[in-house]
Amino acid sequence: MPSLFASYLRVYEPLTAFDRDRQSYWRRYVNEGRAIAPLEGPVRQRTAVIEALGAGWTRLPDLPDEAYVLETDDTLLVCPWNLRIRVAEAALSARDGVPSVLADAFVPPILAGQAKAVVEDWRSGARVLEHGVPRVHEQIATWGVPLRWFVLFESAERHFVTDPARRALRYRTEISKARRRSSRALSVLRKSVGEAPITEAVEEAARWLEEFHPRSVVELDYGGLVQLLPDETLAADDSTDLVATGLAGLSRGEAEEASAAYDKLVARWRAVQLLERCN
Repeated sequence: MPSLFASYLRVYEPLTAFDRDRQSYWRRYVNEGRAIAPLEGPVRQRTAVIEALGAGWTRLPDLPDEAYVLETDDTLLVCPWNLRIRVAEAALSARDGVPSVLADAFVPPILAGQAKAVVEDWRSGARVLEHGVPRVHEQIATWGVPLRWFVLFESAERHFVTDPARRALRYRTEISKARRRSSRALSVLRKSVGEAPITEAVEEAARWLEEFHPRSVVELDYGGLVQLLPDETLAADDSTDLVATGLAGLSRGEAEEASAAYDKLVARWRAVQLLERCN
């Protein structure tokens, strides 16, 4: 379930990425004024999941077909929530690395079987071809922003709103730019550090982007994290620049420059992660 103190990486796809039925559905959805703003979305998602699950965690519920929407002069872009898939994946993740007795107590075998079937169907090529829907459109990270996400953006693409009623910090860019940046970063990392965890993380992000329509828009939203940090800290946040500096240092063989940028970035976000333990 979505956390209130989380960041989000989203892909908004144009209607042409969806099959005819889905295109009609999303057009009606927007025309009826049902689209939900990103500021309201996480709470609505939590409410929908909790109400659908009910008192018992015994079945995989049907959940509302909702989405975030971006409208430009000539294009309507949609980021579906895919809540049923995300709940199924969460159910399976909850069983990973846990003794079977505890796993069955948290996620009963019947529910786990339903979740596995839903996830396998979703990921199958037949599902993608039939419905024109790639992987889940939104990734979530609690109590921080994964460093690999910053690779996809530049500081000029940042939008910071200080109005208390609409306070937000987000980046948006064309998916073609995000793909080029991830490809360049991956090349630098492979040459400089090899198959390290950071290389694998950037590669995973790059593969995820490849599954979407070439006219999509990618968004990094600080989400509930903006409630943890004052305006001054958010205004001075140069995480994308630090990532760029680190990669540039690696590409020139200047390990100290790259290490300094990386250490500063890690320290900044570790401080945010530690807030989870505050009483």
